[in-house]
Amino acid sequence: MEDTKNTAYRVENTTLGDLDFIGWLYDEAIKYQQKNNYFGWQEMDRAYLQREVERKLHYKIVQDGTIICAFSVVFSDPVIWRDRDKGKSIYLHRIVVNPNFKGQKQFAKVLQWAIEYSTANGLSSIRMDTWTANPSIINFYKQYGFEFIEEFKTGNTEDLPLQHRNLDVTLLEYSIK
Repeated sequence: MEDTKNTAYRVENTTLGDLDFIGWLYDEAIKYQQKNNYFGWQEMDRAYLQREVERKLHYKIVQDGTIICAFSVVFSDPVIWRDRDKGKSIYLHRIVVNPNFKGQKQFAKVLQWAIEYSTANGLSSIRMDTWTANPSIINFYKQYGFEFIEEFKTGNTEDLPLQHRNLDVTLLEYSIK
């Protein structure tokens, strides 16, 4: 794959050896959100993150040997999407960008990977949830073609990582054509 600057990158599963660096990425994202008064993560559930890595549900984008972005996926999300979860979607979660690569359209790479994955695997949509209290991030995803589905309040269940419990989220969907 090529990005807009014609620099090669690859998307691959995160390994347990990456966990410290991935944890640092989330810590830096939390600091950035707090510094700029953005509604965002208060903490990152490291045990949940490790389980995602072990289950091969966490990915990294690597460019020139450096992790520039990381994200999680699931193929069913009934806790958040409830009766809308029909098993024909990929769900993107916890996208984080290396602070040294912000502003370089890393989300476009995540979305391109998700489109290609969905197309190859017969999935009809890419879904996300994000903070309702942060309209800027909602509008950011809409610029990439995501459509508003609904607002929803998550519960306090162990099926969700700590940072996603009792949270007002906006559900977004990108249809695969």
